Amino acid sequence: MRVHDSATAPRRVAAPDGTLLAALGVLAFSFTFPATAWGLEGFGPWSVAAVRCGLAATIAAGCLAAGRVPVPARAHWPGIAAVAGGVVIAFPFLSTLALQASSTSHSAVIIGLLPLTTAVVSALRTGVRPSPVFWAAAACGAAAVVAFAVVNSGGALGVADLYLAAALVAAAVGYAEGGRLAASLPGWQVIAWALVAAAPISVPLSVLALAVEPVDAGPRALAGMAVLGVVSQFGAFVAWYRGMGAIGVARASQLQLAQPLLTLLWAVLLVGEEPTWAALLAAVAVLICIAVTQRARA
Repeated sequence: MRVHDSATAPRRVAAPDGTLLAALGVLAFSFTFPATAWGLEGFGPWSVAAVRCGLAATIAAGCLAAGRVPVPARAHWPGIAAVAGGVVIAFPFLSTLALQASSTSHSAVIIGLLPLTTAVVSALRTGVRPSPVFWAAAACGAAAVVAFAVVNSGGALGVADLYLAAALVAAAVGYAEGGRLAASLPGWQVIAWALVAAAPISVPLSVLALAVEPVDAGPRALAGMAVLGVVSQFGAFVAWYRGMGAIGVARASQLQLAQPLLTLLWAVLLVGEEPTWAALLAAVAVLICIAVTQRARA
């Protein structure tokens, strides 16, 4: 692989296709917390977080090598480093630690604040200012998520919520920066280079964690780890960053308002958690907010 002075611009994606790609990314991301819960059944928390990143880094490096992809220009590396720190290192570890003390459904609704946080980070980073209607709808969606979190947890917030809040900020930075980079680099290369950049941390930590923490890997634990490494940490980002590059960070991020509700569905079907009426009310509110934000002009 050679260093090119300028990045190869990705092929332009039509807005409807960009929305579809971003939505596909959200669907894939929605399996992350249930898959993490499965992984924790057979692996320690540090193993779950590190191995998912190490596995994804191996796949990403193979794809880059097979495609003989040139190394990005120097100007792209600060953004790639932000993606690596946010969504490759910080989010997997913080969210995994949170899921040790919190349910899948509760964690999902806290992370439901990610769309609004991503839009704010993107606006501060790029100077783009979405319309007042966009912000109002996004704020209503965030309020619905917060209300659901409070009802679902009985008003009790703990250490897990602190982990989730930190994970929220880290992911927002990684999403916003990755979406910005996807306007000049193919989306799959953004996450691939971020994974490779973080490999000197994730791969040795994977080996160390597996050696130190107990391992009792059954089929569900192994399946969970496979989903985390192949889908959540790599495949989902390929579609997500491509979609964000096509329709914009702020608007694409609002599609993630549906992610906690999808995760709640998988929590019921895959993890066995009990559904609540609050989830149904939140679903209606969130879907309305998504419709408004997608129509609001940035």
